Amino acid sequence: MKNEIKEYLEETEIRIKGRESIDEEFLSEMLTRIGFYQHERLVHLIVTMTFAVMTVLSFFMLITAHSVPALLLALLFLGLTVPYIYHYYFLENSTQKLYKLYYEALAIVKGRS
Repeated sequence: MKNEIKEYLEETEIRIKGRESIDEEFLSEMLTRIGFYQHERLVHLIVTMTFAVMTVLSFFMLITAHSVPALLLALLFLGLTVPYIYHYYFLENSTQKLYKLYYEALAIVKGRS
């Protein structure tokens, strides 16, 4: 998904900067893609928050249990939470960038009307 978003962002930026074939159909496709990425972002927010809560709970368990399995569990959740946060950060920033590109494309289409 990450590569798909990067490629779509690059293609969209090139089309908008070159003002190539920017029309209502392009805007409609952008809105559809933005909707897909928003859904992806929401799913990853839920997963990220779940892992963050599990990480905090596992550290509380580590504090109270003082055991090796509790330590391993806490480290496992921490090791999974960090990449999820990084990926969610990427999705959030990419979606925000798509919003800006959509508004630029909308201005181009409205300027032609």
